[in-house]
Amino acid sequence: MANITAAMVKELRESTGAGMMECKKALTETDGDMEAAVEVLRKSGAAKAEKKASRIAAEGITRVAINGNTAVVVEVNSETDFVAKNEVFQNFVQSVADQALASDLNGGKNGEDVEALLSQNGLKDALVEKTATIGEKLSIRRFEKVSAEAVASYIHAGGKIGVLVAADGDASDATKEALTNVAMQVAAMNPQYIDEKDIPAAEMDKMKEITVDSSLNDPLTLPMPILNKLIDRAKNEKKWSDEDIAVYEEKKSNMKFLGNFLSDAAKAALAALAMEDKANISAEKMFAGAVDGRVKKQIKEICLLQQTYVKAEDGKQAVAQYLASVNKAIVIKQIVRFEVGEGMEKKNEDFAAEVAAQLG
Repeated sequence: MANITAAMVKELRESTGAGMMECKKALTETDGDMEAAVEVLRKSGAAKAEKKASRIAAEGITRVAINGNTAVVVEVNSETDFVAKNEVFQNFVQSVADQALASDLNGGKNGEDVEALLSQNGLKDALVEKTATIGEKLSIRRFEKVSAEAVASYIHAGGKIGVLVAADGDASDATKEALTNVAMQVAAMNPQYIDEKDIPAAEMDKMKEITVDSSLNDPLTLPMPILNKLIDRAKNEKKWSDEDIAVYEEKKSNMKFLGNFLSDAAKAALAALAMEDKANISAEKMFAGAVDGRVKKQIKEICLLQQTYVKAEDGKQAVAQYLASVNKAIVIKQIVRFEVGEGMEKKNEDFAAEVAAQLG
């Protein structure tokens, strides 16, 4: 019986990505034969992958692959961040990206075509093998492909966020550099749309409605003429207590701080009166202007071209202005942003407790 050393276990673990105990067991079974131990790990793959199928894999990384004017981004999940940092796992994810790029599949943010991708070139078998050797459930969650005259990518935080940007109009090196900067913007600011005109009418109407209602329910922020009318109604219609009226009379010389002294009941009464008179207040020019300002601010947050460019030297230049300064012909056609684990349930891990449990 060969003496299984720590160095042998380390070598097998580094070459396969398998867990330490898995490697030791395989070496013991094969009397220290390294190649045979690798084969043991591979053969045990299917059964182990099946056992892991119900476990949560919400960690992992994204990777991109680019060929000319076509690019793809993929997300592959693992159970722990420790495995996500493993070189064997990272190389596997890159191979998935390369295969997705070479395929005729388009992918999609919701995981379309993943099963079709798995059926190509033995990728499903490779996934099973890696699940076995690494010792955790692995999952190819999604991929998406883009094509345009120019494409660029950006990987953030070691792969926690992967971004693609595709544009028409120019394919020069300067444009590709600009698109890379825009990809960094997308990673940092997470826009939901490319341009304001891309927001569906129903969503825009909902945004305005929510903004109106939230403004009316925070009456102390309303334009002063409107607020004064509401206060007069609250006093005249006995919506306020005598104590709140007294507080108002004492503090009205500095309305900015009135909210610090009015009771919650008094504030609620103002909000109720504002909502009751919603139609008339909404027709007020000063209120409508304030609402439009708030809506525009939200648009700047969710639309890429309207966002302030994160590298703007003056702190004001919009992304659209930045692109125009590079080449006015640039038209952003598509952006893709994958953030590892977004929308997934994550396991609440207690690493110390897990280690203690394994030690018995």
